[in-house]
Amino acid sequence: MPRYIAFLRGVSPMNAKMPELRRCFEAAGFSEVRTVLSSGNVVFTTSASPLDALEQRAEKAMHAELGRSFGTIVRPAQYLQELLVSDPFAEFDLPPTAKRVVTFLRRPGASRVALPVERDGAIILKQVDSMVLTAYVPSAKGPVFMNLLERTFGRDITTRTLGTVRKCAQA
Repeated sequence: MPRYIAFLRGVSPMNAKMPELRRCFEAAGFSEVRTVLSSGNVVFTTSASPLDALEQRAEKAMHAELGRSFGTIVRPAQYLQELLVSDPFAEFDLPPTAKRVVTFLRRPGASRVALPVERDGAIILKQVDSMVLTAYVPSAKGPVFMNLLERTFGRDITTRTLGTVRKCAQA
């Protein structure tokens, strides 16, 4: 059976405990459920299904178990492993201090602006289907890239560092 990763939007240790999220996914009928880090990454196994059906199933289970749900974007582990092997940031001339970030869109869509877009050290580099590559150099202005992403692609997104994506793909 295929392995999937659910990236939950807006999860932090302050608003959701990882054991509770794990139990929600088990209640939804997913197996081999594991959380990765404490920022709403849930890895699980289930029979092959359309991604939107898995997202709805997870959100429904969270609502039933927790009384609330988090926006859920599911990707196959194999897709993420292939992404990492492709070294998606290699084509860009980024400074060594730049943080590499992957944003997942719930659905593929076209951005209304030509990319790349840059602001205050953050740059949206490229959109590939339902994924956006961004880089930023940490500064005193904070995570300006998040505002840039939401303004460009809306709020039905979730963002992870490349390192977090790697940990999830290997879990």
